[in-house]
Amino acid sequence: MTVGTDIIEISRIEKNLENKKFIERIYSEKEIEYFSEKGFKAESMAGNFCAKEAFMKCLGTGMFDIPFKEISVLRNENGKPYIFLSGKAKELFDKSGMQVDVSISHCREYATAVCILF
Repeated sequence: MTVGTDIIEISRIEKNLENKKFIERIYSEKEIEYFSEKGFKAESMAGNFCAKEAFMKCLGTGMFDIPFKEISVLRNENGKPYIFLSGKAKELFDKSGMQVDVSISHCREYATAVCILF
């Protein structure tokens, strides 16, 4: 079992909401669709960002070995976040033989996420 965690100031993501290149580099099409439906709330986007970094820490790949877009943080019908992978991220994760769980939280200033591989 491995654990990864991350925290970010929501204002860091908020500053980039108008930066289309940033959004397209960090978030998958499925995530962008979700954010669009929810009004591009910075706290949700920051939470997803944290979940991606927490996942990378869990997997032990480092922050720059996997493109952020290959890690999608989506929601099930009850709103619980889950990780959906593609490309190199999926390949590396599949080799691990593990399962993943993620939890995201935020307050007015910070977003945080914890990821567990088991």
